Amino acid sequence: MSKTISPDETMDAIMQAVTLGRDGDTERARTVLTEIWESIGPQGDPLHRCTLAHFMADLQPDAAQALAWDVRALDAAASLTNERAQQHHSTLDVAGFYPSLHLNLADNYRQLGSFEAAQREIDSTRACLHTLGDDPYGETIRTVLDEVESAIHARSTVRRESAPGTSPAR
Repeated sequence: MSKTISPDETMDAIMQAVTLGRDGDTERARTVLTEIWESIGPQGDPLHRCTLAHFMADLQPDAAQALAWDVRALDAAASLTNERAQQHHSTLDVAGFYPSLHLNLADNYRQLGSFEAAQREIDSTRACLHTLGDDPYGETIRTVLDEVESAIHARSTVRRESAPGTSPAR
């Protein structure tokens, strides 16, 4: 039995674009996601805005562009309710979005050499780790958290090899 509650054409289009990016066509993925973003608008559905911005950040060629998208994702999450998220997928809990959202911000700030801001986001990530399960996703977030924090302490601005996206500049 599927845990998806109802079809959502916008989420389907977002995920199709994400697949393009993961398959290496990052330029087309960015174009499609930009078109969807423009149709959603700044006051559109927070689930759509959060999801799109979160994935769009991974497709950016540099950390400053990624940061702008990750800020949009975090802002949208603040407007997102569990009820809305669960209309898309019954197991979603918005609180579980925050570790990844803060961690992405930390990594962007680190790459930009803003180590104090990066550490603040690491602290925010740690403060909400309890929302993650002891599953592969939670393990991934915890592993990346350690990687990013180590890079902050080393004052490294080099893109992590395990970072999502295909552009080495990110």
